[in-house]
Amino acid sequence: MLSMPGFRALLKQNRNFRYAWTSQVISEIGDHFNNIAVFSLALATTRSGLVVSGVMLARAVSAVLAAPVAGVVLDRVDRRTVMIASDLVRAVVAIAFIATVDQPRPWLLYTLSALLMFASPFFTSGRSAILPSIANTDELHTANSLTQTTQWTTLTIGTIAAGFSAATFGYEAAFVLNSLSFLGSAWAIWKVRLEGSHNHDGAQARRRDDLRLSAKSERPEAGSVAPEAISEAPEARRAHRVRPWHDYLDGLRYMRREPLILGISLLGVGWASGGGAAQILFSLFGELVFNRGPAGIGILWGSAGFGLIVGGVVAHRVGPRLSFRSYKRTVALCYLVHGGAYVLFSQASRFEVALGWIALSRAAVAVSSVLNWSLLLRHVAPDYRGRVFATNESLVWSTMMLSMLAAGIASQSFDPRAIGAVSGVLSSCTAIYWICADRAGLLKEPALQGEEPDDAKLHDPTTA
Repeated sequence: MLSMPGFRALLKQNRNFRYAWTSQVISEIGDHFNNIAVFSLALATTRSGLVVSGVMLARAVSAVLAAPVAGVVLDRVDRRTVMIASDLVRAVVAIAFIATVDQPRPWLLYTLSALLMFASPFFTSGRSAILPSIANTDELHTANSLTQTTQWTTLTIGTIAAGFSAATFGYEAAFVLNSLSFLGSAWAIWKVRLEGSHNHDGAQARRRDDLRLSAKSERPEAGSVAPEAISEAPEARRAHRVRPWHDYLDGLRYMRREPLILGISLLGVGWASGGGAAQILFSLFGELVFNRGPAGIGILWGSAGFGLIVGGVVAHRVGPRLSFRSYKRTVALCYLVHGGAYVLFSQASRFEVALGWIALSRAAVAVSSVLNWSLLLRHVAPDYRGRVFATNESLVWSTMMLSMLAAGIASQSFDPRAIGAVSGVLSSCTAIYWICADRAGLLKEPALQGEEPDDAKLHDPTTA
């Protein structure tokens, strides 16, 4: 069984993962500086909640539109280079937010927020896609657990630090720190080293495409080989490389061929059906239900973050001990607990009790998330990692948009407690769909894909 010291050992022994993890920490803390500063600035300069909703919508729509493009690019271009480019673009966009400080410019907030979020999936999906290339088979579960637990830890710590920074040093300082964080992230990714190529996955995908196309063009028909078919192979390869929509659809077909991979993607949709509403409900519960003001909202988010961290640690410890059958049962149980605890949170009369229920709800989500992501990292074919992870991100963002919109509209006519109960029930229904799919024999374990060939193993200059 893996234990907490596995985190420290991984960071100490695996140079490439250490730099990738450093990039994640720097980048995500910078993200929260931007989020807090932008939302606070929008309210301070316009006094309009509609502007805040507009910023959130601009970011969500941009992320949904970017995800398919990011997935194709990450599977066809050197992933390490794409991630660095994403960081550099975001550094420029982040510093441009300073132009919004002196006078209210909602259109500029919308535009910059959309640009910032459009560049993000090229990094976030890339980070997931390269994990099997920077961690060996034994390290992969620990690397995934640490990556997700770090994400939730930076959420908890980063929002507090960002709020303090914006209040003490001003919005300009928050935007400068955000820009610098992207530069630091780009430097850390640049320090990642792979043997032969900075990232072999994209190159391998292109080589396999070339071989398939060449074999097809050279296949004899009626006992003879057509010379013109061989000469057309390079043109066919070039045509293939400039068909992003074809590549994206090919990724969707791959997910459809692997029901378990598709099922995990739809789990994210199930969570987001209620999780999007939670983005609205935390503010409503802190302000209106428990009358705790901004501090109450912060405490609710902090409790949710604490639950996510605990769940990530639990999943790290129990994951390696679960059989595939036990894994599927654990995921179903997690969604039942998550939805049920959220319903109880929405009905709690005491603030302290509500904090306990929301922490439990998020802990269950974290356990499921770590287990699911570890399975994807081991089973998704290298050629399709970028598209699978980007598609997951797109599905979650799309569902969250609808959930946030529905919760916002419903809040005008219904009590927040009723909306919270419906959100919890929607999340719990995800477990029912998962159980039905399993009993129908759809959730079969696919072949392992996470282990890389010997000639693609990582090269660590410190051990050369």
